[in-house]
Amino acid sequence: MKSFTYSGRDANGKSVKGVIHAENEAEFKEKVKERGLYVENVQEEDSDNSRSMYKFNTKELNFCCRQLSAMLTSGLTLVKAIDILTKEQENEKARAIWQDIYENVQKGESFSSTLEMHAGSFPEFLISMVGAGESSGSLDVIMTRMADHYAKENKLKNTVRSAMTYPIILAIICIVVVIFLFTFIMPNFIAMYDKPEDMPALTRALKAISDFLRTKWYILITVVILLVFGFKYAMKNPNFRLKVDRLLVKGPGFGPLITKIYTGRFARTLSSLYSSGIPMVECLQRASAILGNTYVDEKFVDVVDEVKQGETLSAAITRTEIFENMFCSIIYVGEESGALDSILEKTSEYYEEESDSAVQRLVGMVEPLLLIFMGVIIGLVVCGIYPALYGAFATMENE
Repeated sequence: MKSFTYSGRDANGKSVKGVIHAENEAEFKEKVKERGLYVENVQEEDSDNSRSMYKFNTKELNFCCRQLSAMLTSGLTLVKAIDILTKEQENEKARAIWQDIYENVQKGESFSSTLEMHAGSFPEFLISMVGAGESSGSLDVIMTRMADHYAKENKLKNTVRSAMTYPIILAIICIVVVIFLFTFIMPNFIAMYDKPEDMPALTRALKAISDFLRTKWYILITVVILLVFGFKYAMKNPNFRLKVDRLLVKGPGFGPLITKIYTGRFARTLSSLYSSGIPMVECLQRASAILGNTYVDEKFVDVVDEVKQGETLSAAITRTEIFENMFCSIIYVGEESGALDSILEKTSEYYEEESDSAVQRLVGMVEPLLLIFMGVIIGLVVCGIYPALYGAFATMENE
């Protein structure tokens, strides 16, 4: 990934400058064309050398937006608010980025264009919202909405992280138990057989697994590492990633639960964008992109085209077959009543609660599977060593 620092003019003839991250010059030109910019000067550099390598997480974004919102609402100027926020940064890299923003805004640059210079650190969604706030003169309101948005994003991430703690611990215990059974317990009982050919088929199979884990464990570790890196590499392939992302949405059992999580994030993002006065087409593009699912992005290409041609949003979204019918019906009611922004806001609150429940249900699906897996392994081991135990006890009785 490369960084292209540019200066030029927008569609209105206003001087602009910023940074666009792209894989190559062709992609950079495509992004410039999409934004309607006329570039006069451009400088290319590797992202590794960019000033914006530090990426703010949702917790930090929530803190920054909340602080700016409070200071702007209380009557402080934007320059003074950024100056105070810069001094409150604990991380040196974050402080350096905000210091650069402060200096540029003090020179007369717009806040949004300065944020765009650090596009690798700040999400495009935030940059777009700040631009909308500056255009409408309601930057303090936008900052409040952004603070709420990232607070909810952070809450969802924490919910997922907390919910996954127990399954991860359980999975580790399963692995440890299986390794212990096959490397320490099984060899002792297998030694009770005088002749290997006397072993039952199941015991021979378990012995083979035990021998493999004790003598060729490095092969297993190598295979696992190759699978992990192979999957990461395959995810860079657009076709493979599209299939994986489609499975996430359409998969049996977990698909509807993940869709509820997507619906909550989409409704909240679309509500924030639309209520800020951003055109619906751009709202749809940014709201779908924030989900990070290529299958959804592909479907929304058609949605955007249909909306451009005059189709209603509710009808276009219904044809994607991604969101449930109730959500599409709510959008239809919002369009008919002319209160789409307020209805989307209320809907996002409902689906965010549903998202929390969906996360818990997803975790609830994982836990019994892990327990069943552990039970099956232990059961197989018991069945494999039982004949040896039975033979040993019979020998003891005969003596």
